[in-house]
Amino acid sequence: MKPTGNSSNKNIPKKLTERQKIERKEFKRKKKQDRLLKRVQREFEQVERDKAAAVEVKAEVVAEKDFVSTLSIAVPGSILDNAQSAELRTYLAGQIARAACIFQVDEVVVFDDCGTGDQATEKLGTVDTSEGSTSARRCCVQLARILQYLECPQYLRKFFFPIHNDLKFCGLLNPLDSQHHLRQASEFQFREGIVTNKPTKNDKSSFVNVGLLNDVLVDTHLDPGVRVTVKMPSGVDLKSKKIRAKVVPPSQPRQETGIYWGYTVRIANSLSQVFTKSPYKGGYDLTIGTSDTGTNVQELEPNSLKYKHSLVVFGGVLGLEPALDNDNKLNIDDVEQLFDQYLNTVPRQGSRTVRTEEAILISLAALGEKLEPVIKPKQFTSFDAIPQSQDTGIQQYAFNENTRKKPAPITESVQKQSTDHSNVAPSAEDDMSRFD
Repeated sequence: MKPTGNSSNKNIPKKLTERQKIERKEFKRKKKQDRLLKRVQREFEQVERDKAAAVEVKAEVVAEKDFVSTLSIAVPGSILDNAQSAELRTYLAGQIARAACIFQVDEVVVFDDCGTGDQATEKLGTVDTSEGSTSARRCCVQLARILQYLECPQYLRKFFFPIHNDLKFCGLLNPLDSQHHLRQASEFQFREGIVTNKPTKNDKSSFVNVGLLNDVLVDTHLDPGVRVTVKMPSGVDLKSKKIRAKVVPPSQPRQETGIYWGYTVRIANSLSQVFTKSPYKGGYDLTIGTSDTGTNVQELEPNSLKYKHSLVVFGGVLGLEPALDNDNKLNIDDVEQLFDQYLNTVPRQGSRTVRTEEAILISLAALGEKLEPVIKPKQFTSFDAIPQSQDTGIQQYAFNENTRKKPAPITESVQKQSTDHSNVAPSAEDDMSRFD
């Protein structure tokens, strides 16, 4: 059967008029021009970002007398031996790390309160601290290693913490969620990083992995595998391949911005080494011991304890007295004589004992209004540049508007039934308003 004339005409393309040809040509020309303009604009923006990335970073030089006042705590490693299982040992260390982060502790000292005699008979472990490789009893080493692991930003842990039995159950721990644990999209000017072995054009620079898509170039030659703090140019494109940064001291972020930049971990093999091996020049000018036989902390006046470098020492299961008895270098009879203040931070306790991890939280909270730093850190205001709670998975997702279930539509039969039984009280499943 032959196709009709109407159906064959549908396949024949219509001829464009001269006006339509001109309009189409003009449209293509304009579209091509827009593409060129956008490409030029992108190239210009990339040049500007590269210029910003190559800007020389300047760090404020702070005199030692102007350093921010620090807070240190000392905890006996023997408290881990009081835990009933390996999981509880790990969780106990995680509680101490959380307390140190919440109250912005600058240094955590893990000391051995069992004496050198036990160290000679027990198997010693080794851990790298700010003072280098340190040997101590296994409980002290494990506590120090877990504290270091939790303080380290997540993107650096695989470089500094290989698989180890001490870290076997760290997946159970609550994250510190510290301010210096930045994400890839965080536009804060300071970052923690590790020096890589990536070759550079000269021997006066190094590449540092700071958790971004590309490594940053610093103007200092450093050995690979070293953890450093770097300062990047402000407003730099985090995806740029040409970011030039500057290595700064770990205390620099807090000096300039007031942000909490984590804590350091130190091991002391005796109670005396807690004081004698202080990393601060001149040692601690305010030392506080905690005990149920001390002075009531509530009797102190607010802001009466002025300090440049303060230290709060906590005892183990039996208090601080065993640590004094096991230290041959201390020739005093009363442990109270070691400290400037000997305080009872839980004056009316209902339990016969206060666990060390509980005492840390209680004591630091009670001492908050009593301590008066000589030089306070700046008030941190750049919260939009660091991860917030919605970036770390801490959300009330059960009560979120996006996940809340929509109520079922009320049909005519259900509506009629509700009118017939209006005097019946709603059931617990129906009344969900109290959860809003």
